[in-house]
Amino acid sequence: MIDFEQFTKYSKPGPRYTSYPTAPEFNDNFGAGDYEAILKSQDKERKLSLYFHMPFCRSACYFCGCNVVFTSKEEKKERYIDYLLKEMKILSNSLDTSREVLQLHFGGGTPTFFDAAQLDKIIKAIWQTFPNRAKDAEISCEIDPRFLTTEQMGVLRENGFNRISFGVQDFDEKVQREVHRIQPFEVTKNAVDIARNSGITSINMDLIYGLPYQSLESFSKTLKKSLELDIDRYAIFNYAHVPWMKKTMRKFDETTLPAPKEKLAIMRHTIDFLSSHGYKMIGMDHFAKPKDELFLAIKKGELHRNFQGYTTKGGTDLIGIGLTSIGEGERHYVQNFRDMEKYEECIDSGKLPVMRGLALSDDDVLRKAVIMEMMSNFKLNIKNIEKRFGIDFFDYFKDDIKELRAFINEGLVTLDERSLQVNDTGTLLIRNICMPFDAYLKKVPEELRRFSKTV
Repeated sequence: MIDFEQFTKYSKPGPRYTSYPTAPEFNDNFGAGDYEAILKSQDKERKLSLYFHMPFCRSACYFCGCNVVFTSKEEKKERYIDYLLKEMKILSNSLDTSREVLQLHFGGGTPTFFDAAQLDKIIKAIWQTFPNRAKDAEISCEIDPRFLTTEQMGVLRENGFNRISFGVQDFDEKVQREVHRIQPFEVTKNAVDIARNSGITSINMDLIYGLPYQSLESFSKTLKKSLELDIDRYAIFNYAHVPWMKKTMRKFDETTLPAPKEKLAIMRHTIDFLSSHGYKMIGMDHFAKPKDELFLAIKKGELHRNFQGYTTKGGTDLIGIGLTSIGEGERHYVQNFRDMEKYEECIDSGKLPVMRGLALSDDDVLRKAVIMEMMSNFKLNIKNIEKRFGIDFFDYFKDDIKELRAFINEGLVTLDERSLQVNDTGTLLIRNICMPFDAYLKKVPEELRRFSKTV
């Protein structure tokens, strides 16, 4: 159904829209004082999502775009735990920590680079600080299968963790060598078995297409192999090649990266393959079994998107804790320091370690609602937007709709007075389709946009 030659013209730098406005718009005019004032004024009835960044890795995976610290020193991990606990204590001076927690997520780095006793210490401190855990709370952890023991999984389960995400990326040995992450299939299977045997019933697997030496043929084998693990969800990402931001990515010979045409073919095959094996496409890059709550949410138009991906837990205030963590509220974003020394310095002085952030304007809030609804559910209820924000959609967005016409004319998008709908083929270009509504992107010439390619 796809004219690959035609679609490669859409391969251009563009945001992934885990937020709007996007992270490049965050600035250091927003500081700890601004954040503290917001926390004190928040609606006490709004529920909380908590994100903890666990930054340590033993060695670099060259494809990784995360903020990590490479170390093998035990004292660094113990020191970091102490600062996490101190940060939570400072946070409790401004935030009502008795608010109900609907979601908790450990990201990294490699959270399970911390041993079982260390994990237990961190989690117990979290639940002491935030004691009001919802009965249906989603409590999840990202795991590198190379670093997981039965003892660690036991600690996670004892402390309420019910969702696990395994980083795999690719099972092809040549690709693994090139990206500096040797992870035999048996290692991943062992980690999945540990999780299943502990009672985990929701397991996600992360795969990436667009890595060096990948092809449609090689990635097809990875998909086929993954079925042996009976995964509940997949997150299958388009590799974001940003060597100007991540030095490790400069190690790749760019001629070994698959061309946009090949990447589209991989994505199309992935959709067809997983669909034929009982999975449904959710949002931009997720797949789930029909019984999964993500699938049920998208059927109801209730899927949400945040910095951790897609979730059913919308309407919460996201509190980021730890090095480089990002928080989000109705009208703000905030990010902690990336530099460990500055992070510790702030906490030692009794202040929240805020590096930068953004207070959202009315226009930001409106455009965020439009873009996030489209990114999550591939459609937009125009009448709801008009009612919620008191606008005439077609008047307010008249210039944006002109830019959208190319997608409408190609049959990728349908637009009438009540709704905007992206068809199945258009979902492969959802980032491009959202870009006309991005007011900040219009101010930057395409050749100066510092984002990964959309295709």
